[in-house]
Amino acid sequence: MAGGDGMELYRITGCAVVFDQDGRILLKKDPERGWELPGGHAENGESIPEAVIREVREETGIEIEVVRLCGITQDIASRVIHTFWRARAVGGSLKTGEESVDVGFFAAEDALELMERRDFRDELRTCLDEGGHPFFMAIL
Repeated sequence: MAGGDGMELYRITGCAVVFDQDGRILLKKDPERGWELPGGHAENGESIPEAVIREVREETGIEIEVVRLCGITQDIASRVIHTFWRARAVGGSLKTGEESVDVGFFAAEDALELMERRDFRDELRTCLDEGGHPFFMAIL
């Protein structure tokens, strides 16, 4: 997909590493991709943090406060920029949505074990390594 001036267009997503008061991480189970961080695409007229807040609410029922940017990955082949944010749960209650068949808070080790996809585990590990923030990773 190219813009009118020939430049390649990218879609932008925001994913959240949401911590509850006990330091557990919020995951949602996608019907196809399995366990993953909640998040999704920013819509027109919406900032990325606003998109993260909306997507987490829609997918998990949890209200969040975005704390800070962890980093960015660039999926070159599919032309998607993924942003990763640290957030804290501030309300709501766990519930599934159209894009989630299960949701829950898990200890970091358990969250990593639940994630079947290696790229999801790598992204979460990188987000948890605060000394490496902000990060940038390119995916070919």
